[in-house]
Amino acid sequence: MKNYTITVNGNVYEVTVEEGTGSAAAAAPKAAPKAAAPKAAPKSAGAGAVKVAAPMPGKILKVNVTAGQAVKKGDVLVVLEAMKMENEIQAPQDGTVASVDTSAGATVESGDVLVSLN
Repeated sequence: MKNYTITVNGNVYEVTVEEGTGSAAAAAPKAAPKAAAPKAAPKSAGAGAVKVAAPMPGKILKVNVTAGQAVKKGDVLVVLEAMKMENEIQAPQDGTVASVDTSAGATVESGDVLVSLN
């Protein structure tokens, strides 16, 4: 048997997998003694505490904010084109733009940091 620590949606589980039978038998999940350490932000990301990332790959059509600008929850920060649809990327909370990590015309992948907020 092998033991693994798996994180799903921020919850940490200890899982035991039986080897050599061709099928996996997992024990009932139980909370791990320690929480998993958060992943480090990409080096290209700005210094803000809140990272607003691309939810899907696409092309940046418009950037509506600049560094130092105050924003309210729901304000449109960036317009992202994906699958021929325009997606408005909104501020998840009130704050100040710490950095803008993309520009109009840029191609981004899912998870790329677009804007950082303080």
